[in-house]
Amino acid sequence: MSGVPSDSTAYLHSRFDPNMADLPRDLAEEVLSRLPVTSLRGARTSCKNWNNLFKDGSFLKKQSGQAKKKQRKEFQVVMMLEFRVCLMSVNLLNPSIDRIGKLVSLDDADRVDISKIFHCGGLFLCITKEINPSLVVWNPYLGQTRWIQPRNSYHRLDRYALGHDKYSLSHKVLRFVDNYDRMVKRRICEFEIYSLSSNSWNVVDVTPDWDVARHQRGVSLKGNTYWYAREKFPVLPQGTEISDIPDFLLCFDFTTERFAPRLPLPFHAFVGDTVTLSSVREKQLAVLCQKGATPGYTANIWITTKIEPNAVSWNHFFVVDLKPLTGFRFDHYSGSFFVDEKKKVAVFLDKDTNRQCPTRNIAYIIGKNGYFKQVDLGESTDEYCYPLVCSYVPSSVQIKQAAPQGNQNAP
Repeated sequence: MSGVPSDSTAYLHSRFDPNMADLPRDLAEEVLSRLPVTSLRGARTSCKNWNNLFKDGSFLKKQSGQAKKKQRKEFQVVMMLEFRVCLMSVNLLNPSIDRIGKLVSLDDADRVDISKIFHCGGLFLCITKEINPSLVVWNPYLGQTRWIQPRNSYHRLDRYALGHDKYSLSHKVLRFVDNYDRMVKRRICEFEIYSLSSNSWNVVDVTPDWDVARHQRGVSLKGNTYWYAREKFPVLPQGTEISDIPDFLLCFDFTTERFAPRLPLPFHAFVGDTVTLSSVREKQLAVLCQKGATPGYTANIWITTKIEPNAVSWNHFFVVDLKPLTGFRFDHYSGSFFVDEKKKVAVFLDKDTNRQCPTRNIAYIIGKNGYFKQVDLGESTDEYCYPLVCSYVPSSVQIKQAAPQGNQNAP
């Protein structure tokens, strides 16, 4: 299937041979298995028989398994660049990061800007770039989406997370805000969780004694979401240093729908340090810490050897002095990264070295023994839109559409 534009549904329609609709099932499966993820939607709409095949649970599981095997070889990730979501193929040996195709299959996709993405087991929660944002859960492998209506309204200071129950695998969305809103001159504290299976919001009773900074992006692993957090600032006695405030790993358990006990980190970070999380092939959690003070160019990465809502252990993975390589610190609002544990390589996403007025999105590939490469990811048109990266694992999980209000039990 080489030569097929991976993001062109029109191409597939124009090249489709009607005789292919009568292919035996095993041969049809072989044809479809060779298509890139970004062409699957076009394949479904090209042929009624193929569309029915994509509704078969056993076929989807088989195809998802094959896609995961390819993922281990090709190393694909999802990136958000300039408010668009794209599937990228990463080559760390001959450094390159190539766009395979647009993954966004939302209604009116060309006019929908995405400001945030959250990944959990092949599904994504996308937040639109609007004053009053909208939420949509999306499976790019199946091309399915579901818009989520708020219980009352969303808030511009909202944080979100996507996870699932470990028993039923039912996906849920956590929405929370715990900030002083200068516009209304009062503190807003709201915690609620949405269940895709029941199409309902429920209030979660939380009295947080911790803070999660707005720029901190939660990372989902094994259905739960983790954040870097600090103890809520108390009224400090005179002379107390802010560095005395404890920091820790915070987990929301989507099975119990509760925040778990604080988990220890392998370091203590200060205000102004860059701390960010990433997942390692959906099995482990990685954390990056780069100091804001001297030595401000040294970045450390640790990877979990065990990670559960109530237990964690760490192994030091990587330390690098970025001063001779990049000459600047990663901004604490960015710092999105991923690692290849086997190749001992880390990939950092940020802007170019012009910190006052960046013009390019850049991936910095860093390995041992001074290995360093840069990959240009394209023009930066918005200095506040930092490139984000998520792991990607194709999923056969179906996103059922919500039943109409007043008919929640409808099939």
